[in-house]
Amino acid sequence: MPANTTASSGPSDEKKPGRKKGRRARLIVLVLVLALVAGVGFGAYWSVSTVRASYPQTTGSITLDGLGGDVEVKRDAYGIPQIYADTDADLFRAQGFVQAQDRFWEMDVRRHMTSGRLSEMFGSGQVETDSFLRTLGWRQVAQKEYDEVLDESTKKNLQSYAEGVNAYLKGKEGRDISVEYAALGLTNDYKPGKWTPVDSVAWLKAMAWDLRGNMQDEIDRSLLTSRLDKDQIEDLYPGYPYKKHKPIVRQGAVSPVTGKFDPEATPSDNIGSATAQGATEGLNTQLAALSDTLDEIPALLGPNGNGIGSNSWVVSGEYTTTGKPLLANDPHLAPMLPSLWYQMGLHCRELSKNCQYDTAGYTFSGMPGVIIGHNQDIAWGLTNLGADVTDLFLEKVSGDGYLYDGKVKPFKIREETIKVAGGRDRKITVRETDNGPLVSDRSKELEKVGQKAPVTNVAPDRADGYAVALKWTALQPGRSMDAVFALNRAKDFTTFRAAAEDFEVPSQNLIYADTEGNIGYQAPGTIPVRLKGDGTLPSPGWSSEYGWEKEPVPFDELPYEYNPKRGYIVTANQAVIDEGKYPHLLTKDWGYGARSQRIDDLIAQKIKGGEKISTDDMQKMQMDNFSEIAALLVPELQKINISDPSVREAQKLLDGWDYTQEPDSAAAAYFNGVWRNILKLAFGNKLPKELRVKGDCINVPPAKNSGPLDEQKKLVRECGQRDGDSAQPDGGDRWFQVVRDIVDDRDNEWWKAPARGREGALEGRDDLFAQAMEDARWELTAKLGKDISTWSWGRLHRLMLKNQTLGTEGPGLLQRALNRGPWNLGGGEAAVNATGWNAASGYEVIWVPSMRMVVNVGDWDKSRWINLTGASGHAFNTHYTDQTDKWVDGELLDWSFRPNAVSEGTVDTLTLKP
Repeated sequence: MPANTTASSGPSDEKKPGRKKGRRARLIVLVLVLALVAGVGFGAYWSVSTVRASYPQTTGSITLDGLGGDVEVKRDAYGIPQIYADTDADLFRAQGFVQAQDRFWEMDVRRHMTSGRLSEMFGSGQVETDSFLRTLGWRQVAQKEYDEVLDESTKKNLQSYAEGVNAYLKGKEGRDISVEYAALGLTNDYKPGKWTPVDSVAWLKAMAWDLRGNMQDEIDRSLLTSRLDKDQIEDLYPGYPYKKHKPIVRQGAVSPVTGKFDPEATPSDNIGSATAQGATEGLNTQLAALSDTLDEIPALLGPNGNGIGSNSWVVSGEYTTTGKPLLANDPHLAPMLPSLWYQMGLHCRELSKNCQYDTAGYTFSGMPGVIIGHNQDIAWGLTNLGADVTDLFLEKVSGDGYLYDGKVKPFKIREETIKVAGGRDRKITVRETDNGPLVSDRSKELEKVGQKAPVTNVAPDRADGYAVALKWTALQPGRSMDAVFALNRAKDFTTFRAAAEDFEVPSQNLIYADTEGNIGYQAPGTIPVRLKGDGTLPSPGWSSEYGWEKEPVPFDELPYEYNPKRGYIVTANQAVIDEGKYPHLLTKDWGYGARSQRIDDLIAQKIKGGEKISTDDMQKMQMDNFSEIAALLVPELQKINISDPSVREAQKLLDGWDYTQEPDSAAAAYFNGVWRNILKLAFGNKLPKELRVKGDCINVPPAKNSGPLDEQKKLVRECGQRDGDSAQPDGGDRWFQVVRDIVDDRDNEWWKAPARGREGALEGRDDLFAQAMEDARWELTAKLGKDISTWSWGRLHRLMLKNQTLGTEGPGLLQRALNRGPWNLGGGEAAVNATGWNAASGYEVIWVPSMRMVVNVGDWDKSRWINLTGASGHAFNTHYTDQTDKWVDGELLDWSFRPNAVSEGTVDTLTLKP
């Protein structure tokens, strides 16, 4: 079909600092890039018509096999589709077709990733990643879910969706689908295959992987034992500050009478099990190789699981200007192009047994249904609960088996063949124990994991070292796909909780509001019950004393709230409930609550002041840039006696600063530079190389017992090994708490550091603060110039949007054609406007609020939403990044839901006909 060229343009192309140029300029760049690509020997010339050939038809009509009746697809000025149909089958068939129109390249890459088949598209460079993903076996688990677990109605919806995708693909060459296929075709004869229902189900495994909980912390704690003692490691992983940062659920307990969680019950004074310390003390391993491998796995949602968070909160109508609840949500995920989310409405023209959906919100391309949004009766939002659902087990391998309670058990073995574009097939053998697949089989380094692990005397002989198995709830078939459709149909809190019960993996905080004025919260998920230990360190796989109970924490015992007296609920990855008042261990590694408490304070301040909260207020809260760590440290930094006039000049930037990190703030730039250098001096230089960022080289004493005593006195050069997105100290709110615990102890050992170069040793906190202020001054001078009047946080803290495949790994010219940016941002790590950065590696933005929404419950057409990029995955399409400028400025688009409002905003209408 011919591409539609009448779609309305996006926002104004007015030039702003740090922003992309206009559409005309991009088209000129495209022509130049395509000509250059043709001229460097790729053997083809891409014309502008080649790029536009894949743009979707959005007006007129298209015949779609299998439809039972006409389906209308109404798109607004931003290309956001609202679909109207008469049956569930037609609705999801159309959803598959429309998402494939806009995003099939993204969908195709995603399904190849989840099935460990990236090498089929991109060649031998992806074999290692495919091998690891085949070892995890996401595709096999998804197939079992579809074959054995999911409800029949869910399967029908998945099949209808797949039929819609395949109807779009029918008769098309790769270049007709997306320009990336045209690029791939220059070096590869790959052709996309048909979509299957299991392709959709498998995406939930990728979602679960990036939201898997504390696996990286478990690895890091083990690595820290090579340099730090037990007390020092505990300093770096302090307990959750329940008195300062409130948990989500503030009252209630598991009733001793009913055995269920009761929001009104009083907790026992002697819970015990949740606070039991791990019995794995002393059982550690050098897991650097495993950590490196994890860094290589594509981070579809965030930087390898670290830093992923989200904000959501709901306010009762008692305290809103509308008289009905207001609900906000903004998940924090890796910036990508196109955005992970796809905005869409799914509407039955008339609700009936055959057509059960009238819902709108944020979907995943490649998966039917709405993930976050509202229907005609309720609204819901998600944040990552952070439950500890992964454990690493050391396994004593012996021949063709592994040791368990003194006997050798045989491995579960499967063979995998990896097809490689332009190369020979690769075969791998996957070995599994009862604890899970051996992830240590996937590289030469990993074969030696555990060689130097300090273990107790009861451990089996080390021989060549221990293997490492991964036990993870997502490797068992579950019903999360059922939960998606049940949430879309839910009508009240009872049906909402029933849907949540099936939301097994990943474990999410679910917030709720309905048109009757009720608000609520539910913690769902398959959360393991450990036989022994607390999941903070690797466990011995050779003993039946460890492992998990057969059944997870019962759903009826998971915390929830319904219409709490305070009138609002906040979830932002903080502790769900005080572990001293709850019988089950959910995790020992919560987020530390900086964002959640700030949101709580902003809402409580309004309520105590007698003010009603409006939609505008909710939107303003989402853009709050306040820095909790700045409020703690700046008063102390201002007291430091600085003699160097240049450093003193920078110090004065902090005078009168309100601790908000606006993009044009010089004070925010300088403070974050100081914070980064405080972390480096106090902690970073004392961490083992496996946690420090690549390229960060320091002189350190040699390892203990590495040679004669006189040799051990010499310093050796040691360089960091960790990927920048996951290096430590990352500066997140765990580090806020670490510093808060010692800030008043001026002589704490962490504040001391050896001499470097001509400078003397740092003897205490104020010495270290002064040095950090000096280092920050010269670091920012190098980055931003000597004149501090030109400094701004946004010039340091920039967002770059990259196409997740050819935009990161393709030729430089192609990357420039597909990528967009940079934009200068405000906000920061652990601010409500959570534009995350890793202090160990720099200031660039590595995760963001991937979308923002404020739902006006009941008066749905007054709701607002925004996406990070746009509806389209087609480079140079009008809707590729047409929402980004507004997203940067904190603006939200009107979100129409009812038929009349949707029609008023409709720019293009496409009719799909049987």
